[in-house]
Amino acid sequence: MVTGWRAPNGLQLRESSQATVSAIAVQNLAKYYEVHQKEPGLVGSLKSFVLRKTYDVKAVDDISFTIESGELVGFLGPNGAGKTTTLKVLAGLLYPTGGEVSVLGHTPWERQATFQRQFALVMGQKNQLWWDLPPMETFILNREIYEVPEAQFQETLDELVQILELEKVVNVQARKLSLGERMKCELLAALLHRPQVLFLDEPTIGLDVVMQQNIRNFVREYNARYGATVILTSHYMRDVEALCDRVLIIDHGHLVFDGELETVVRRYADYKFLTVTFATPVAEAELAEFGAVTAYRPRTTTLRIARDAVPQVSARLLQDYPVLDLNIVEPEVDEVVRQFFSGERPAYAETVS
Repeated sequence: MVTGWRAPNGLQLRESSQATVSAIAVQNLAKYYEVHQKEPGLVGSLKSFVLRKTYDVKAVDDISFTIESGELVGFLGPNGAGKTTTLKVLAGLLYPTGGEVSVLGHTPWERQATFQRQFALVMGQKNQLWWDLPPMETFILNREIYEVPEAQFQETLDELVQILELEKVVNVQARKLSLGERMKCELLAALLHRPQVLFLDEPTIGLDVVMQQNIRNFVREYNARYGATVILTSHYMRDVEALCDRVLIIDHGHLVFDGELETVVRRYADYKFLTVTFATPVAEAELAEFGAVTAYRPRTTTLRIARDAVPQVSARLLQDYPVLDLNIVEPEVDEVVRQFFSGERPAYAETVS
């Protein structure tokens, strides 16, 4: 297990202990794909029959981490970083090129029946519902596949239907349901066997804001009620911010950070936003002396201030200007993560001493 390795961005990877058996343990995992290259045109096609050029794509390249039972962990990274590939290896859908993986004490790609009954993989862009049949038919099929006892099936079904508010839709054809209703039914179908490990790959993609919140509430409640271990990937940072204290960040197949989300925010958000409302108009140029003006109206202005200068700037504004309201806000987490990958730092105006 790689411990204490310092990532290129200067953030420290978490040191993990092997003293206890973890729900998920990944050591030096690698997954490479061989990709063929062909020159364009007929000549290129003929050449490829004789001499085919290939190169390796390192989707996942030597990553190590552990996740304890009951943890809810965010898995972040840009498109193509290796998130979905990692989840598919953990779920046993892909064989790795190298490394060791243990999920609930099982090697996933051996696909033992006892393991397959203990996890679920939910992908926001993949459907398991039968389009022309009601969701209930899929639920019954999954009961047979996972060999769930009838009493347990009915108890879990009733409980999840109530939590997800699906009483009116479980017997309606899937094609007649809204996207949000179908996504909730997808979750229900994946959880009927009460998996102890849940892999969620973009579960709220394409959903409206209200439905995203409903899905987040459900995941949080399922985690708390059943003690399930959850790995969540999402490009909606609201999902990660609302659900996960710990995050794994992967980039170009490498694990570049493993730790608290708050640590990333502190390091890459060394600023806060001050929104100030004045009783009378104040000139933008005058306010720019306190910090970078990100939004301006004569009586309401938002400033980006270096974090350690916030108390000083707030005191000066309250002392020297007719302030009606002053609100201090942390930056959005998605902006922080964007800066993490881009290496950008926001500019600050030199604050007034």
